[in-house]
Amino acid sequence: MELTTVWFALIAVLWIGYFVLEGFDFGVGMLLPVLGHDEPERRSMLRTIGPVWDGNEVWVLVAGGATFAAFPEWYATLFSGFYLALFLILVALIVRGVAIEYRNKRGDAAWRTRWDWAIAFGSFLPAVLWGVAFANIVQGVPIDANRQYTGDLFTLLNPFGLLGGLTTLLLFLTHGLMFLRLKTEGVIRERAAKLVLPVGVATALAAVVFLLWAQEIRGDAVSTTIALVAAVVFVVALLASRMGREGWAFAASAATIALAVTSLFWALFPDVMPSSLDPAWSLTTTNAASTQYTLTIMTVVAVIFVPIVLGYQLWTYWIFRRRVSVPRSTVDA
Repeated sequence: MELTTVWFALIAVLWIGYFVLEGFDFGVGMLLPVLGHDEPERRSMLRTIGPVWDGNEVWVLVAGGATFAAFPEWYATLFSGFYLALFLILVALIVRGVAIEYRNKRGDAAWRTRWDWAIAFGSFLPAVLWGVAFANIVQGVPIDANRQYTGDLFTLLNPFGLLGGLTTLLLFLTHGLMFLRLKTEGVIRERAAKLVLPVGVATALAAVVFLLWAQEIRGDAVSTTIALVAAVVFVVALLASRMGREGWAFAASAATIALAVTSLFWALFPDVMPSSLDPAWSLTTTNAASTQYTLTIMTVVAVIFVPIVLGYQLWTYWIFRRRVSVPRSTVDA
């Protein structure tokens, strides 16, 4: 197997890890003003992601760095063409991070409420824009013969791109609900349980339409099969949640995201950014890649350090595996 293919697959794995882990972070953030009715409840919700949210963001940093090193042409075209969308995502992530850290710096309710809405906004915007971005990458964007993106932000806001944004938004909301059912006790868990089915059904409808549309645009028998398996696994997640099997439900929800992203990357390969103007102008794993020497060095580094990073993150999740409960005095509040 060529190293360009290996690194395309590794970058896909990094994005899968990011969407699976940051997905429930986004879901919890968006649900904060909805499920948390008072300060102890909202603080309990934030405690579920407190030890891990910043570590989860490392996945997107590594994915961006790997793209820059392994496929510099892809990185250059993507980050210049999608500049405004990616800038908005970055601002939202900064706002969310600051809000999580600053909401407890003062004790008055108005201060905390403003930061709570900042967390919700900082979770909502990336949840939508990541879907818009990936939908457009799969669909193809206007890239000219010089490998330059010739559109603007509104070029990305097409029907397929907006459906992609809606799908990731709903998928992350459902994933967040599954996570809260797994990680909380009491009223938060009960409220999350009531929302799983209606939000999950809406998610299923949007996801099925999006994935089928994506396969129609750019797919083969394998990517279509993966997408169909993702749909089946999501149904399993909803059934497991209905039966009170929170661990199985969350695992199936995570598997759904992983399979859905896998189907998109499989449909995309060997392109990395298809051109909607002329297929000959598309960026591929071949014409967008770094030199063989660079890829070899990166592979050696990855073999050494990726297991260490994965081991540390797994250890973190194991240490903070217990459920979070709202103080008993606030249950009836």
